Amino acid sequence: MYRLVANEGVGCDVVSGGELYAALKGGMPAEMIEFHGNNKTPEELEMAVEEKIGRIVIDNFQEIRFLDKILRKHHTTMKVQLRITPGVEAETHSYISTGQANSKFGFDIISGQARKALEMLIANPRIEVEGLHCHIGSQIFGTAGFVMAVKKMVQMMKQWQDELGFVTKELNIGGGFGIRYTDQDQVIDTEQFSHDILGAVKDETQRQGLAMPEIWIEPGRAVAGEAATTLYTVGSRKDVDGVCHFLAVDGGMGDNIRPALYQAKYEAFLAKAPQALNEQIVTVVGKYCESGDILVKDCPLPNTQPGDILAIPSTGAYGYTMASNYNRNGRPAVVFCENGKSQLVVRRETFADMLAYEILPEE
Repeated sequence: MYRLVANEGVGCDVVSGGELYAALKGGMPAEMIEFHGNNKTPEELEMAVEEKIGRIVIDNFQEIRFLDKILRKHHTTMKVQLRITPGVEAETHSYISTGQANSKFGFDIISGQARKALEMLIANPRIEVEGLHCHIGSQIFGTAGFVMAVKKMVQMMKQWQDELGFVTKELNIGGGFGIRYTDQDQVIDTEQFSHDILGAVKDETQRQGLAMPEIWIEPGRAVAGEAATTLYTVGSRKDVDGVCHFLAVDGGMGDNIRPALYQAKYEAFLAKAPQALNEQIVTVVGKYCESGDILVKDCPLPNTQPGDILAIPSTGAYGYTMASNYNRNGRPAVVFCENGKSQLVVRRETFADMLAYEILPEE
């Protein structure tokens, strides 16, 4: 996936040493990588410095101290963006809302933390502060929250330029653009998001008498989400008249934790007959030992038989990357498909794979 992105000339953000390693192995140019995260370890930060990545998005005071120590050790500098929580609450699930004052991410404005962090950074000769960053949440279907965030960010740009002499070269407005998981999702295309965000930045900077900064956007899910469909094999069924109709498949929360984690909604269809007439309402459940292992609740489907292939679209983001081996179930294979051709890019996990790192005690 990193190789595909790199081939399109698009950069990426990473949130761990593992993701950074994968991005570099995939051919992503180091200068096109930005490093996010609220608890970057010293080892991860050192890896980022050694690989000379493009940006580190500073998230807390401890990180500033860690980074300073590493930069001293390597006698080098690093470009950063300062992550700010602008106090904007996105219209989304609380678990994926990140712009409010009580978020675990970034520096709060009202408490003065953001200003204090900026003062520490611009006073450090080893750190080059290129700009400011904010992210208000994920799976957002309107632009009002982004426009509000832009207004707050530009206001801070003006204040800090007047009071601290800090000129914001880059304004990273994050991402979180919603995609279509069900017919109820009223999606705004990325062009509209970009138009409204860029227009707001242009209007606000002109009003404040500031130079237009370079705009960074992290589309993430909006790029990858609808690119994947997960295929499940239908297995057992449980019918209790007047109570419930469960249709079980060979995956579940181990390959898609989102419905169990924050009640994310999906649709499903019969792979061999996508347009077939729906004849039943069932709840599609997984095979994991949790009552919350539900993939699609009250799902309309044609009649199904064991062995049928059920397809759930829009699983390209926060699906495989969040997969686990719960109950000793292996993670699925990944196949790329284009123009009638297919290619295996991740092989199916075997029982032996899941035991590969275990060591039997001698006694």
